[in-house]
Amino acid sequence: MKNRQFTPLEQDILQQIMLARRDVRGNRFLNTPIAQTDIGKILTAASWAPSVGYSQPWEFVIVNDQERKQQVIDSFNRVNSTAKNQFSTEKQRVYAQLKLEGIQEAPVNIAVFYRPSKLPVLGQSSMLETGRYSVVCAIQNMWLYARAMNIGLGWVSILEPAEMKSIFDAPDDAEFIAYLCLGYVNEFLEQPELEQLNWETRKPIKDSIFFESYS
Repeated sequence: MKNRQFTPLEQDILQQIMLARRDVRGNRFLNTPIAQTDIGKILTAASWAPSVGYSQPWEFVIVNDQERKQQVIDSFNRVNSTAKNQFSTEKQRVYAQLKLEGIQEAPVNIAVFYRPSKLPVLGQSSMLETGRYSVVCAIQNMWLYARAMNIGLGWVSILEPAEMKSIFDAPDDAEFIAYLCLGYVNEFLEQPELEQLNWETRKPIKDSIFFESYS
């Protein structure tokens, strides 16, 4: 692997995986079990992510128990009942039609936590949030590797972090970051679902690029 150089074909494959990645909703998951070895591969991919000061501050709780999943659903329903009210009337109609989670439908759920180091971390002295960013990098690795294995992944973010800590008996210093649903799917959509529904349009990359400064 030393000084490994990648071919244009390999670069194209990575681009295809990135473009084909989707946030999978509950109406897409199949009940086909995922092999433990494949779950292990996805978690190993998470461990390859970059982390500030090589701190590797991620921790994962694998969730299969239906009763515990139901507790997460209950939390989701409480938060979701008020979340739609922040949108316009037109978007509320679209919101009501969306299946925003696949907690019960997905064979495997994973709760992701940030566990900060008790010692100083190289590169984190002035930006403590870089530890959380490291965990998000690990999630992105999982998302891409799962897609390369033809396994869908959905990120459920309409949850109350304090409730998640309680449900999973998380230590006081563990911070809830994400709740992921994994499973094989009946279809990977050609476009992101929210793009298909005209909820938002893809922002041209040129609109996000500035030179030297914002001014």
